[in-house]
Amino acid sequence: MKFINILTLVLLIVGGLNWGLVGVFNLDLVAAIFGSGSALARTVYTLVGLSAVWQVNQLVSASGSSKPAIHRN
Repeated sequence: MKFINILTLVLLIVGGLNWGLVGVFNLDLVAAIFGSGSALARTVYTLVGLSAVWQVNQLVSASGSSKPAIHRN
């Protein structure tokens, strides 16, 4: 489980950096490397999207099972 969490976080960082490049420099690095609209570029985008879904699931699971750090009376 730890491996998939690290892998998905790395993919989300790659995706975030790619979107940053798109926003600042209008450069889609994934498309530049693998070809715009290519099967490999679409695979990378799909893996980044699935990674986001996985991490949202992890976040929801963690927030639902954790207890508040501060208890107020």
